Amino acid sequence: MAKSPVSLRGLRTFCAAAKHESFSAAADELYITPSAVSHQIRRFEEELDQRLFDRGARELRLTGVGRSLYAEVSPLVEQINSIVGSYKTGVARSSLRMSVQPFFASEFFMPRLAEFTASNPDIDIQVSASDESAESLPADADLSIRLFRSPPKGVESRLLFPLRVVPAGSKALAKSLRIKDGRIAGEFPLIVHESHPKAWKKWGRKAGITWPEDGKVTRLDSMIAIVRAAEQGIGAALVPIPLADQWFRQGTITRLFDDELVMDVSYFLIWQQKAEANEAVMKLRDWILERFADAG
Repeated sequence: MAKSPVSLRGLRTFCAAAKHESFSAAADELYITPSAVSHQIRRFEEELDQRLFDRGARELRLTGVGRSLYAEVSPLVEQINSIVGSYKTGVARSSLRMSVQPFFASEFFMPRLAEFTASNPDIDIQVSASDESAESLPADADLSIRLFRSPPKGVESRLLFPLRVVPAGSKALAKSLRIKDGRIAGEFPLIVHESHPKAWKKWGRKAGITWPEDGKVTRLDSMIAIVRAAEQGIGAALVPIPLADQWFRQGTITRLFDDELVMDVSYFLIWQQKAEANEAVMKLRDWILERFADAG
């Protein structure tokens, strides 16, 4: 038997509430009441049989499932909005395609994009969040934000900021952490990004910290999965800053050490030279450079 389709209204309302982590702010964006947002979210949670938000007396926070769902579906909702918007009549509209690596998209780019769209209502943006590691510009993208070791050849590019990481984990792991003479005593399970397998050793040498060599190691291939694993107490992870700042502010994860490691890759904004003839692309390019360059 085919599964019943989920409510698109519920999905849109969830994305608005997840973006702001506020039913009131979502209500303002959607032009409905906060109680209507709350009702639609509750019905959407019942459809999925998943709790997407932790509702406190004074704050609203995404659960781990909610955060993961938002990271995956938000670019798709933006794409739907872009496609439908292109069929509207009466207004000359521009459409462009943006490719951003997943964690950068969900934690840094999408939360700030409303600022650009509010100032440029005639520009539709299709955001694709994919490809965590490859040093390439997707052929169908007008602009892209990706990690490179050096400025890519054959395209126009501008450095945004280097990838910096810090050790982070759950509050329970932080509480149990014991260090004696520069060595971590007891268990210290590690979460390792497959694209940066030697990062922990580099950090240890820089910080002057060692840990048991026979400890448990969990290897994952996406930063979203790594941060979620750290949140769930699976181990310590090297997470990017300032991209993960919201996780730290919310107390979802906590810094285990102050020492940072600057990786050998940096975030670059990339575009084809021919795109410079497109006014909409250049508006977004200039906004990104103003908003994100040197943000790290």
